[in-house]
Amino acid sequence: MVPPSAANVKSTKIVVVGAGSVGVTTAYALLLSGLAAEIVLIDIDKNRALGEVMDMSHAAHYAQAKVRVGEYEDCAGATAVIVTAGVNQKPGQTRLDLIKTNYRVFKSIIPQIAHHAPDTILVVATNPVDVLTHAAHRLSGFPVERVIGSGTAMDTTRFRHELSKQFGVNPRNVHAVIIGEHGDSQLPVWSLASIAGMRLRDYASQKGIPYDEEAMDACSKRTKEAAYEIIQKKGKTNYGVASVLVSILEPIITNGDALVTVSRVGTYAGVEDVALSMPCKLNRNGAHQDVPLLLDESEQAALRKSAESIKEVLDSLEEDL
Repeated sequence: MVPPSAANVKSTKIVVVGAGSVGVTTAYALLLSGLAAEIVLIDIDKNRALGEVMDMSHAAHYAQAKVRVGEYEDCAGATAVIVTAGVNQKPGQTRLDLIKTNYRVFKSIIPQIAHHAPDTILVVATNPVDVLTHAAHRLSGFPVERVIGSGTAMDTTRFRHELSKQFGVNPRNVHAVIIGEHGDSQLPVWSLASIAGMRLRDYASQKGIPYDEEAMDACSKRTKEAAYEIIQKKGKTNYGVASVLVSILEPIITNGDALVTVSRVGTYAGVEDVALSMPCKLNRNGAHQDVPLLLDESEQAALRKSAESIKEVLDSLEEDL
């Protein structure tokens, strides 16, 4: 992580809505990152939020930020508001199964955030994140670049981790992305995946090892199923997604122009008005899709299928939107 400037930190307030495991772990990771001067935690259960803040305040001795419990009016002046509020995913439950309950939650909180912080950037982490990113865009009235879903940023991190184990390199040296839905229809962009500037097949050849298609498919499968496996074993995911949320916040706070696979409303593979993940440039003005990915035909078809699966859910909610 690039050390943030003192000027950026001094003026940065981040609000986290939702004191569940993801929200609290994100607030803690943000506290230790040194990226913010003030972190505000909002939750319907104020007593729980207060307990979490009291606990984190003891860690604040080793950090710069002030941590406190707040109300929605405390969103005013926030650089970004992270929304983690909602019902957790249950074992065996798909992300899309969560939509109706969490959409009702968003109808109650997003307009309040937008009212008190009309210039903030919304970062949505609640699942199903693509559908709820679209809902947050509609409910807030914000421009698309200022409503960002965590999307496949976590999946991309997991994918690079899997490939790094397969090829015996550091994950930071693997350039590969997962795009589309943060969920069952996500797709790896194999045609552009590379290590040391070489496509994976070429890297394997130069290293003198076979390029194993089955092993690659297994990497993709483990990436897609990682969250389900973790939830089955411990009931939730929180550490990985919290770290990813901080990595999304960093270029927003520092105006870093970093490329991150996040969800944003747009037109994808001919499907209009849908939110899904593509590499976006993140800075203080939000998420920008400056350069389209050069996908092959099969990837374009898979992206369209992913967009259509999300669009079907959005259409079913149209009367509520």
